[in-house]
Amino acid sequence: MSAPLPFIQPPATDSQLGQHDRTVQWLRGGCCGVMPLEGVLAPWMVDVLSQPSIHPWVDQFESPLNIMCEAPLEANVRALTAVADDCDLDLQLHFARKANKCLRWIDAAKRLGIAIDVASDIELQQTLERDVDPAKIICTAAVKPTALLYRCVANGVTIVVDNADELTTIQSVARGLARTAKIALRISGFQHRGQKLSSRFGVDIDEFTSGVASFSGLLADPWVAIIGLHFHLDGSSIDQRVSAIQQILPLVDALHQHGRPLEFIDIGGGIPVRYLQREDQWTHFQDEHERSLLGHRDAITFDRHGLGRIAGDGKVFGKLNSYPMYQDIVSADWFSQLLNHKIAQSDASDCSVASAIRSRGLQLRCEPGRSLLDGCGMTIARVEFCKKHAGGYALIGLSMNRTQCRTTDDEFLIDPILISCAGDHGVSQLQAIEGFLVGAYCTEFEFLSLRRFHFPRGVKRGDLIVFLNTAGYQMHFMESRSHQFPLAKNVFVDEHDPQHVHLDPIDR
Repeated sequence: MSAPLPFIQPPATDSQLGQHDRTVQWLRGGCCGVMPLEGVLAPWMVDVLSQPSIHPWVDQFESPLNIMCEAPLEANVRALTAVADDCDLDLQLHFARKANKCLRWIDAAKRLGIAIDVASDIELQQTLERDVDPAKIICTAAVKPTALLYRCVANGVTIVVDNADELTTIQSVARGLARTAKIALRISGFQHRGQKLSSRFGVDIDEFTSGVASFSGLLADPWVAIIGLHFHLDGSSIDQRVSAIQQILPLVDALHQHGRPLEFIDIGGGIPVRYLQREDQWTHFQDEHERSLLGHRDAITFDRHGLGRIAGDGKVFGKLNSYPMYQDIVSADWFSQLLNHKIAQSDASDCSVASAIRSRGLQLRCEPGRSLLDGCGMTIARVEFCKKHAGGYALIGLSMNRTQCRTTDDEFLIDPILISCAGDHGVSQLQAIEGFLVGAYCTEFEFLSLRRFHFPRGVKRGDLIVFLNTAGYQMHFMESRSHQFPLAKNVFVDEHDPQHVHLDPIDR
């Protein structure tokens, strides 16, 4: 390992600010978007980024490095559980493993008493190997090979059934093993405000409700037990979920009448997260991005990239292909609004969503990924070069590729943090620059971010760039080893001991 680089303490110039606030102010001061979007900084992140171990960690584990902390997960679980408790509702949270591959999250979920959602055979195998009770595992994989279905049935793992082909295979596997398969039928195609909610997942509700009798063969099969109904909706609309729940409950009642009482309904994921500190920055960014696309101001994205929007005839069409980075109602508040939302009963009376579920003796299940990992991680990469481009901007090259902090969106719209490798925290000796973060893949469009950033204190080889709040989907959902680059290492820090990290078992 190379020798640690000198660390620079943040200045204490403003007596009106506490030490924590001064540290946060300094961390944010090294890099900001031309239109700033300040991300939420969890306290443990501030502690880690403001102490001298950060550079040696990147030297030891290489760049990029994913750093995580379990403490916010526990807080997020408790907040959601408290909402269900207030509604006297039986809730089973599942940690969605597809959101982050690290094995310590399995252990943390087990310790917190929540369940696990798996989406592949390897995810299931790893979860079983860490002694998770199969009754606390659900398989929601979009595609389920026979080997996965076999492992589920053999171990008593509940399978979310998406189509008739899966069901036929499950029936065959269950008979061959002489083991009853536990399944939840995934339903889709709900009506909402006069329109059908389209989804690639599940059995269309119109097909199902053409008569539960059409599933009489399934209901009579002794090797298959329907124990729940499940749905998946894109986005995080409360109203759409209320519509789905209202249309699923009559199916619950119909199955009960046919001698198949259910144990649960499952609403999938989609509990929203607030990534940004300030709503006004989010609104202002969208307004100025639109003005930029129309040519009414200088570019704030590379080559005036539309991030999903396009300009034409003096107007901007489409919407940002990005997670909504600031949302007013999130996490437990969102969950509370959903459970307390009034719905109409078949007898024309009104009751809350929670009451309708509770009165049927059902457990509510869901598989949050992003929201349980809110505040749990960050991705750090080393600057390898900074050069001036003929276009008048700088290109800042990092030791990472664009799959290592990305989902299927065009952009993760949070300002990174710059951690200098050496120098003086008084007046910077480097010239302020503006430019773009680029990665290691050999393509012209290898941009780690399409946003244009301002570096008031300059930037140089050996500095670190920190992407905030990346634990949920950003780290692992799209990561790739093209060019034979190694995948990022994953380490955990204790919030009470921010000077030491431990490699996750996935990397051992």
